[in-house]
Amino acid sequence: IDPPHFNVAYLSNPRPAYPPIARKLGLEGLVLLRVEVSAKGAPEKIVVAQTSGATLLDEAAVKAVQGWTFVPARRGDTPVAHPVEVPIRFQLKN
Repeated sequence: IDPPHFNVAYLSNPRPAYPPIARKLGLEGLVLLRVEVSAKGAPEKIVVAQTSGATLLDEAAVKAVQGWTFVPARRGDTPVAHPVEVPIRFQLKN
């Protein structure tokens, strides 16, 4: 049995919008999302695996990834559903 192989490819997915309130408050952080990617490359389920510590940032990350498209995992030549972890960093520039 061949395990699925999965190389995350984010295609041309847009970066999450930085919430204006989070920017004003100076909030930064890393959100780690666990995304169930369908065999068609669509995110089916998104869970915050590690919070940034700021709900505003976590929600912005989830909202952005909901609209992303992924290259699906493959078992041989067949696309299959598979989970992937997606890190999203929110960092203010000085």
